[in-house]
Amino acid sequence: MTAMKAVFLAHTAAPSGAELATLRLVSAMPAGRCAVVYTEDGPMLRLMAERGIPTRLVPNDFDSRAMTIDKAGVRSLAIGALGLLRLGWRLGATVRELDATVLVAGSTKALLMGAVAAGRARIPLVWHVHDRISADYFGRWLALIIRVLGWTVARGVIANSRGTLASLYTWRRRALVAYPGVEFADAAEPPEQRPAAETIVAVVGRLAPWKGQDLFLRALADVKNLPREVFLVGGTFFDEESYRAELEMHATALDLPVTFTGHVDDPESYLRHADILVHCSVLPEPFGQVVVEGMHAGCAVIATRPGGPEEIVEPGVNGLLVTAGDRGALTRALDTVIADRELRAKLADAARVRARDFDVAESGRAVTAFLSDIPRRRWRRG
Repeated sequence: MTAMKAVFLAHTAAPSGAELATLRLVSAMPAGRCAVVYTEDGPMLRLMAERGIPTRLVPNDFDSRAMTIDKAGVRSLAIGALGLLRLGWRLGATVRELDATVLVAGSTKALLMGAVAAGRARIPLVWHVHDRISADYFGRWLALIIRVLGWTVARGVIANSRGTLASLYTWRRRALVAYPGVEFADAAEPPEQRPAAETIVAVVGRLAPWKGQDLFLRALADVKNLPREVFLVGGTFFDEESYRAELEMHATALDLPVTFTGHVDDPESYLRHADILVHCSVLPEPFGQVVVEGMHAGCAVIATRPGGPEEIVEPGVNGLLVTAGDRGALTRALDTVIADRELRAKLADAARVRARDFDVAESGRAVTAFLSDIPRRRWRRG
């Protein structure tokens, strides 16, 4: 019997959440059983190579970033879709060269390309879903189209949370929830929580309107005791540079002690230096891997619901949850944890224990078993 060889397909090599989650996942899978193909050049190729993961670049001949609902009309989307299909045919040849037994599409664009590539290579396609396929992200009709497309072309789905899986059509399809997970390495104990006036807060994530950093800054301006320092850790991608400028303007106008770090490959050093991690997405987060990272680092965590953080945080035990978009609730939560050093320590201690449940090694084992079974059950190579 041929051993499983999974090829992961990504439409972007920018180091955003889904791409970094894939990096950790394939690193946790058995050596020689994975490869990754990108259709754009970027930092992820270097990061994969540094870990010894085989990578290929099959560049597209058009700007796939223009295929966004807020920037493209129906005609542009149709032209872009045709471009993805043509690229998919070329990808099929590369997938065959890599001797893949299963192709894993890591985004909606990759799903469209992957359907053609998998057909040409005569192997099954699995959809690795990192985003909730729902109206609040894509609009009602496009979300419906994507769900139907996924059900039609993919033999199985891997979702990054139960909430993400619930947004898909999975009838007669194999499905797995595999949390993005954290790489656990030996590390020193985190420092003790600081006094209220000395607290340090971190907000980690791509600077994008739906991530809610602007709401966080307004909520922070209303707290009774400002922290000593606040780090906004994250860069801008996909033409969102103007949003960073807006955030910098808010921070200056509100006289907040904010440092913008830009993109960092690994935010762990900031998380281990912080007392509090704030996750402030204003739309339901598909999972929220930074929440787990902050818990592992020993932060007292404030996160928003609904969404993935509800699957991670037990309110009042290992973190606090507030309603997404509720500025007043976020201010009250900040006031609570900044003022109460003992509560912060209690939440942080319990959070470190909870984070152990999200070891990426377990996700690597589960995904390997799932993908190994897909070809045997769903497809026979010709």
